[in-house]
Amino acid sequence: MGTEQKGRSAENLSVVFTVRVIEGGEQGFLKLYDQIRKSVARTPGHIVERLGEPVDDSRQWVITSEWETPEHFFAWQQSEEHRALVAPLRQWVDSTQSLRFRVVKETVGVSS
Repeated sequence: MGTEQKGRSAENLSVVFTVRVIEGGEQGFLKLYDQIRKSVARTPGHIVERLGEPVDDSRQWVITSEWETPEHFFAWQQSEEHRALVAPLRQWVDSTQSLRFRVVKETVGVSS
C-alpha cells in the first residue's frame, strides 16, 4: 500500500503527454481532444485530466492526467476504444511524447 501525500496516494500514476500541433491545426486538435477527454473521464481509475496551451510559438501542447494505479492507465491505453479515439490525432500533430511517473514529493504553496 502506498503512502498518502495531500490526498494523493503514492500508488497513483501521473502521465504527461506532449503533442506538437501542426501549424493551423489547433481547432482540429481541440475538437479531437474534447472527444478523448469525455471518453477518458468515464474510464475506471481516472482521477483528473488537464490540457495546457503553449504560451509561446512552440505549438507544444501538454496533456496531464492522474490515475488511481498504473494498471488503470495501461488498461485504458491498450484498449480498442483508446486506439480508435487517438488514431485521428496523427492528422493534427507532428510529434508526441509520453512520460509516466509516480509523484514521490509535492510542494504546495503556503498561504499567509
